[in-house]
Amino acid sequence: MHRWIVIGLAALLSSLAVSAQAQDYPVRTIRAITNLSAGGLSDIFMRALGEELHKRWGQPIIVENRPGGAYNIGARACQDAAADGYTICILLSDAVVYNPHLYKSLPFDERAIQPVMNLFYLIQTLAVNSSLGVKTIDELVAYSKAKPKTLSYQSASPAPALYMEQLKEQKGADWVRVPFKGGADSVNAMLTGATPVSLLGEGNIIGHIQAGTVTPLVMLNNIRSPNFPNVPTLEDVGYRGAVSRAWFGLFVPTGTPRPIVDKIVKEVSSVLAEPAFREKQLTARSLVPGGSVTEKFADELKRDRAEAGQVVKAAGLTPQ
Repeated sequence: MHRWIVIGLAALLSSLAVSAQAQDYPVRTIRAITNLSAGGLSDIFMRALGEELHKRWGQPIIVENRPGGAYNIGARACQDAAADGYTICILLSDAVVYNPHLYKSLPFDERAIQPVMNLFYLIQTLAVNSSLGVKTIDELVAYSKAKPKTLSYQSASPAPALYMEQLKEQKGADWVRVPFKGGADSVNAMLTGATPVSLLGEGNIIGHIQAGTVTPLVMLNNIRSPNFPNVPTLEDVGYRGAVSRAWFGLFVPTGTPRPIVDKIVKEVSSVLAEPAFREKQLTARSLVPGGSVTEKFADELKRDRAEAGQVVKAAGLTPQ
């Protein structure tokens, strides 16, 4: 009996210590890891969110970009961090949704990064450098046939890439996929003409579309853009295949105390609920608020991962 009393007291003291830690949190700088390059949507969003959290917590949030490795490098960095609440991670869904189906061995353990909340979905578009002079999918196909072996495209995710490869097969198009490095790098490649076709978040190129240097041809995830309502969706152009559902989520290393996770959810949700922040950092950047948290977000992630497996299978891709 004495032994169980001691164990019970130890558990109670441990719980009280964690609660006290959460009440004081944060007491030092927080590191925010993102798995995309500087200048991309996640980088810009996290810096804006960090400024708002700084006002509330009195502690700075330092963004650390870990691009490359098909988004696995950033996920690995998140996994390897201390589970104390002083590392948070904003990760593109592909790392935890598609990569488990694309790699025989991941450099990180999916169980070692804990879902906290879905921050936002991307409005994704297939866009081209306006110098190509094409304004529809059919015109892009015709251009590729007229100038064989000259057209390349980039895609952040297998689902939109599958669309391009199916078009290539069905309509005899002539293009090749090149590696995707990150939003900012992809925009530069499109603007210079190095890779004139890109499938990426509208928020990365909204200014260039408005300036007329980039032309959107179709919206990839069947979300009609409020900024460009006349651009058709995949459904509008008759496509019935896999649709990309890209999102950015907030994660922490598994084992981060639940009271701290709950505090992060509360404060981030408070920021996202502010109309001015939502308009400037989400709506104006063609982002759709997510909102699901903890267990609900984890369940959605599992469903997305299962659907991703079907996309990978349909594409005939085998784990590398």
